[in-house]
Amino acid sequence: MGRYLGQHFLVNKNKIKRIVEALELKSGDTIIEIGPGHGELTTELINKFKNLKVKKFKIVAIEKDKKLAGYLKEKFKNDKNVEIIEGDALKLLTQLTNDLLLTTNDYKITGNIPYYITGYLFRILGELENKPSLIVLTIQKEVAERICAKIQTRRRQGYGGQGMNLLAASVQFWAEPEIIEYVSRKDFQPMPKVDSAIIKLIPKPYTLNAKFYYQFIRILFKQPRKTILNNLVSGVKCQASSNKQEFKSSKISSLKVSKEELIEKLRKAGVNPSSRPQELSLEQIIKLSTLF
Repeated sequence: MGRYLGQHFLVNKNKIKRIVEALELKSGDTIIEIGPGHGELTTELINKFKNLKVKKFKIVAIEKDKKLAGYLKEKFKNDKNVEIIEGDALKLLTQLTNDLLLTTNDYKITGNIPYYITGYLFRILGELENKPSLIVLTIQKEVAERICAKIQTRRRQGYGGQGMNLLAASVQFWAEPEIIEYVSRKDFQPMPKVDSAIIKLIPKPYTLNAKFYYQFIRILFKQPRKTILNNLVSGVKCQASSNKQEFKSSKISSLKVSKEELIEKLRKAGVNPSSRPQELSLEQIIKLSTLF
């Protein structure tokens, strides 16, 4: 069951307990679990709540596989604290989190995430109006390291030496990510081809226009090996105006500056136009986005 959806079930009990510990469970918690599989993590969550002598809690588990969903409904049919929903979390998550506002303003998200939906899931999480207080996921190791990457310089490198990247700039805009533990591919059944990592994200508030910010970083990181200046210039189209060249973005309508003005804006933000995007800090990227 579940194999055709690309699921690899985490079976190492110590790693499952580590996920539960990272969720910092307390009375009144509502936990949304994405892809519960055979219910290993669900069971550990229930046990932890009981060990804490917590009676007021709720687990909402979303399972796409019809057979697994049926199995889980039977397995937890006598537990009133557990609700099994058959469906696609990518389609249900936004409405589900909005509905939770009727009963709680605080919930958490967890799950062992299939590799092929990870990018889309993070996009959905970033766009949630009613964000969780805490997110703990098991995802592909390489993706977790990219999300947690920091500024890259000759002296200092982020996770894996990658430096800042589009995924990191996207996720770190709305959350503080942290890898809390690595998980071997041997800890899954069936065994995947890559290792994983448990990543913890604490959502944070932001005041910027998110849509504009995401458009801006897509231009900034379009070709990471190019300089910051060249990426920004190539992200806009050249037009003649007032006897000078101006650049009007085809993606960001409000961006209209000459190349010289663009250089001046970069320097104003303390950014070397000849640097590459991976050398920027999140703070510099955010500051840059506000200058246009």
